[in-house]
Amino acid sequence: MLFSLYLVTQEWSILSPPEFVGLQNFARLAKEELVVVSLWNTSFYTFIAIPLQLAVAFVLALALNQNIKGRGVYRTIFYLPSITPAVASAVVWLQIFNTDYGVLNNLLGIFGIPALKWLWDPRLAKPAFILMSLWSVGPSMIIFLAALQNVPTEMLEAAEIDGANAVEKFRHITLPMVSPVVLFNMIMGIIGSFQVFTASFVMTGGGPQNATLFTVLYIYHLGFRMFDMGFAATLSWVLFLIIMLFTLLQVRLSDRWVYYEMG
Repeated sequence: MLFSLYLVTQEWSILSPPEFVGLQNFARLAKEELVVVSLWNTSFYTFIAIPLQLAVAFVLALALNQNIKGRGVYRTIFYLPSITPAVASAVVWLQIFNTDYGVLNNLLGIFGIPALKWLWDPRLAKPAFILMSLWSVGPSMIIFLAALQNVPTEMLEAAEIDGANAVEKFRHITLPMVSPVVLFNMIMGIIGSFQVFTASFVMTGGGPQNATLFTVLYIYHLGFRMFDMGFAATLSWVLFLIIMLFTLLQVRLSDRWVYYEMG
């Protein structure tokens, strides 16, 4: 990290010694069109995928917290995709999104929807990645499940005696009690999604038309394909500051909606 901070003020092609350029790399940030494109792609992915992931993980946790037969098996099934190697998952989803014989287009065909080009259409590529991200909500689901199991049953029973229905118990007891876990999953999810890399690297290489050129992939291209290490390090630190800013913002705003039992 310290060396990358040093490179912020350098121009270095790996093959030659670093050359001091001052703040020139920062000046380039405003001039390079792909910087804006990559940050927009990453932001679009993050702020749509994370709410969807949290919602799906929470709904699954609520369902698997019920006393249903074989729930241990279901928990395992929903968790397994999250431990699948990222490259293997990307290869599988390449087949799922295939225009000609992909499972997803076959399912859409049942309802009379024509085949979509998913990863080959700039308008659909990012939504396809967002859809794919729901494949690995297992860790968030498990954390939500643990939080739900720690909700005091006596509080739920007392509310039921007072005449509260299921929706009221969820809104006034369950949701506040698990709000710290919602905050934790949201922070970790945003940190992870701002660093999305493997799927776009394996599946699209940043295409089509840079629609999936996420920031970390662009940093990789700058550093290890174009050998522009100084500018790659600068963009890396910009991404770090963005992630830190959003994390601090979430923590500061959490006082308005997160409930802590100990005050």
